[in-house]
Amino acid sequence: MSTSGPVLYDVAGPEERARERRISVVLTIVLVAIAVAIIVLFARNGVFDDRWMVLVDVPTNFAGFETRHVWQAIFRGLGNTLLAAVIALPLAALLAVALVSVRASTFAPLRWTATGIIEVFRGLPVILVMFFGILVLPGASPLMAVVFGLVLYNSAVFAEILRAGITALPAGQTEAAQSVGMGSFLIYRDIQLPQAVRMMLPSLIAQGVVLVKDSSLGYIVGYAELLRGVSRVSDALTNAAYLLPLLAVGAAVYIALNISLSRLAVWVQRRSSLARRAPARAAVVGAPPVP
Repeated sequence: MSTSGPVLYDVAGPEERARERRISVVLTIVLVAIAVAIIVLFARNGVFDDRWMVLVDVPTNFAGFETRHVWQAIFRGLGNTLLAAVIALPLAALLAVALVSVRASTFAPLRWTATGIIEVFRGLPVILVMFFGILVLPGASPLMAVVFGLVLYNSAVFAEILRAGITALPAGQTEAAQSVGMGSFLIYRDIQLPQAVRMMLPSLIAQGVVLVKDSSLGYIVGYAELLRGVSRVSDALTNAAYLLPLLAVGAAVYIALNISLSRLAVWVQRRSSLARRAPARAAVVGAPPVP
């Protein structure tokens, strides 16, 4: 058994390590073969022909439409996508905190109301809520409809994630807080909610990534987000062959956005963990020696 720590497994021996290396080599070969087969299939279907030149040099037969217009439309759509996400994300987070707070209430009618709101909007498709925004908001613009749908749907999901985090907390914490005279609201505000946010941060960030991607549904209600910008360029070029490279650029932008958001979440979580451990380390370092 290993003596380096309190582990409950045997250290792999030479034969086991050799077996793991062989399995890794075989899996790598299989994945490479699949990738090569996909590339060959794409090449046979003409995916890698000169259509990609539209990203750097628009054909001269499209009078009045230049390469800069392609990228202007893409970046304008990206800006609108970010605008909807930046507005909707904090609003959804605040509404989620309000919903989960009401759901934790000891007053049954309030608790039932919050539960009903969460279940209704969590069960509706985002695009349907966006359509409701167009119909029920007076003079609603496409941006308002998109934000309306993103906020209501994602706030319900955020609230359910936070509720799961609160439920997972040890019951002894609540009992200890009650024993020193803390009320239900103070226990929720000072003990349960902060821990639930830290515990469920990866899930919350994952849902934030979903929110950014769901902004593309604004295309259906006429919002000029990234996907609609790509579509407008393709329509202007009047050639469906150019849609593939334009969609590839849009996909790359979405991937970059979501990876950046995920890395930001990892950084925030690491900083939060370091901040929580710092007082404990300081206490240990500054503790008087044991006689």
